[in-house]
Amino acid sequence: MMKKILHISKYYYPFSGGTEQIARDCVNALKDEYEQKVIAFNDGKEDVNDYVDGIEVIRCGCFAKISAQSLSISYKKRLHNVIKTFKPDIVIFHYPNPFVAHFILKELKNNDIKFILYWHLDIVRQKLLRVFFKSQNRKLLKRADKVIATSPNYIEGSEWLQLVKEKCVVVPNCINEERMKINRKIQKRAEEVRCENNGKTICVAVGRHTEYKGFAYLIKASKLLDDNFKIYITGKGELTSELKREAADDSKVVFTGRIDDDELKAYLVACDIFCFPSITKNEAFGVALAEAMYYGKPSVTFNIPGSGVNYVCLDGDTGIEVENRNYIQYAKTLIRLSEDKELKEKYGKKAKQRVEEEFLFATFKKNINYLIEELK
Repeated sequence: MMKKILHISKYYYPFSGGTEQIARDCVNALKDEYEQKVIAFNDGKEDVNDYVDGIEVIRCGCFAKISAQSLSISYKKRLHNVIKTFKPDIVIFHYPNPFVAHFILKELKNNDIKFILYWHLDIVRQKLLRVFFKSQNRKLLKRADKVIATSPNYIEGSEWLQLVKEKCVVVPNCINEERMKINRKIQKRAEEVRCENNGKTICVAVGRHTEYKGFAYLIKASKLLDDNFKIYITGKGELTSELKREAADDSKVVFTGRIDDDELKAYLVACDIFCFPSITKNEAFGVALAEAMYYGKPSVTFNIPGSGVNYVCLDGDTGIEVENRNYIQYAKTLIRLSEDKELKEKYGKKAKQRVEEEFLFATFKKNINYLIEELK
């Protein structure tokens, strides 16, 4: 009989987010061999059941958020019911999600359900939560049969994963090749962006405008560049207004706002250098970084101890890594890549090769299925 897997994610597609995309990739990687269900929060107050990619998704209404943690009145009952009726052989839990972790630990107590803890990142920003949930983290790690980490760097840099190194398995995140395809319309738009900049070095940065993304340091670096550069920053966030004020006297910096996938791909195709200035371990991997590398773009990153960013993009091979928050060095590195066309092309070629060898869906699927097989 086909084994059953219950996936527990904070939110789920069509909700947009890195963890949510990885959860969906995980489901799709296993759908040929296993019967599956997903339980997650709904981005609204109502309980909803629907289907994504042919898999039932149970969405629990959310009445509030505290320190980025969603809260739900119905979650405990709905989780209990799905475990009781679906009877999963395996539970895959995407961490962090401390509100849900409390109920999972109760449901998995004194039974033989296999438990995979998908450790996306340590709780870093919420210092109070980090202290409060120490005991819960220890219980989760003890109960886990296997712990998935997205890079070897994160295992070495996490105080929690160091406690269970023997349980940890590295499964790097992946990018969706289908979503990355370029059509004539996208290519035409990319050519327009190049023409608009008339031979300038085009830099692109992607992400939500929040502190750990480090866009403030990219803007400081831009002020040290001449007018032969153009820097596009996509997205929005709580720091958008502040970032725009900081860049108000710098015509080189352009904020695109939120853009659709086709427009984003056009900018990535058009750019010369991809800027990824994240500064803390909240940036655990960097899927956007891998996507730019897929298009053969060299990247400039900061060194982030314990983060997978510097595992995705290798210093001196697929891009250049500079001292964390050192915007002067960041600016000098952009100038170096702009002036050394041969080096830029060499890094770009190696970047594409690294993604094709390590970070595509086929490799991710193989890794996840192997892990499940080993768990039997």
